[in-house]
Formats: sequence, C-alpha cells, structure tokens
Amino acid sequence: MNSTLPVVESFHSIQGEGAHVGRSAFFIRLAGCDVGCSWCDTKHSWNSRNHPEIALEQLAVETATAAKDGAAFVVLTGGEPLHHNIDPLCAALRKATERNPDGPLAIHLETSGVNQLSGFPTWITLSPKRHAPPRTDLLAACHELKVVVHETDDLNFAEVMAKAALEARKNDNASQSRLSNTSKEPLLFLQPGWETTTGQQLAFEHVQSHPHWRLSMQTHKWLGIR
Repeated sequence: MNSTLPVVESFHSIQGEGAHVGRSAFFIRLAGCDVGCSWCDTKHSWNSRNHPEIALEQLAVETATAAKDGAAFVVLTGGEPLHHNIDPLCAALRKATERNPDGPLAIHLETSGVNQLSGFPTWITLSPKRHAPPRTDLLAACHELKVVVHETDDLNFAEVMAKAALEARKNDNASQSRLSNTSKEPLLFLQPGWETTTGQQLAFEHVQSHPHWRLSMQTHKWLGIR
C-alpha cells in the first residue's frame, strides 16, 4: 500500500467551476498524467518525477486543518488523480476528518475517466476528452459531466458523452449500487476553453438553445486566485 503520492500543490481556496462553484474547498493536485491535452493549463503536473512524494498522513493533517477552517470538501485533481490508486489517500482523508460535526469531509474527484476508478469519492466530475474517451464505469458513476469547448466538434462530442453516460447507467448496476449517491442523470456542463473566444461563443449558444446543459466558467481565473 502506497504511503506517499507525488503532489504538485495543496491549498485552501474556492471551487472555481462546475456544480460546486463558489464553495470553500481544499485542493490536492496530484502529479502524473498521460492524457496530454494540448490546452491543459497544468502541464507542469504531467511528469510525476518532477514533484515531491508527500506522505498521506501529511495530506490528511492538511485536509483536517482546512476542514476546521471552513472547507466544505476536498478536491482531488491533477494531473490525472486516477493515474494512482487513491484508495489509501481517501481512507486517510476520511479518518482524519471523521470527527467533523457533519461527518468525514466529502471527497470530490476531478478526472478524465481514462483510468480505473478508486477511492469511493463522494462526487465525481468527469471531464472526458475527444482524443482519450473515458471508461464506461466512469460514465456510469459520474455526478457531473463537464466538456471543454474549443470548436464545433467538441459540442458534438459533448452530446455523445451525455447519451453514453445515460446508457452506461442503464447497463452498469454495479456502479449504481456501489455509489448510491450517484444520480439518475449527471449534471451537464460546457466549459469554454479559456484562451479562445470561439469556444466561449459556441458554448454560450449551445447552452442557450439546449436547456439540459449549463455553462461552467473558470471563475477562479477571473478572480486571479488558485
């Protein structure tokens, strides 16, 4: 069982995007990713060898402190968190926060869905990529489906993924029983690529005419915070 993980950074801030935007959160950014998105804004996180191995106990202590300071949940992000088996990390985080008034701190996972699910997260944000489609079990288990939009093909991909998530839920009773808090349908978000006005316009117009989709903006970048 791993007692350390490569960590890029850990910090207390607010969730800047998606369904839980604006809420206090503690972030643990794990290193390591081979998905290779050209637009990635954390490319420095890809090579895990460039980042220190941090003890799970230390991450648990930091998370417990953040919970006492007001964090509503902990976000495991990357890189690609599922590049690692996060079972030991999640167990350590839950144990460290088990005496919270509301119980152990909720664990939110941000993933592209290309690796096997681990950790039994409370909330799964799946951000699938056209060049690296997600696993069916992640489509079945996700609570939030968020697609980054740069061009028209991304909108088509988003609709394909939304349908695939519904179909996966019908066919994967194991994921539904294992993750009892998984909703019948995931929340659907389109997130414009930060560097392109084309993506912004495409996402806005699609959400405007397709009410089952919502717009996700990276508000932390507007605010100039992590």
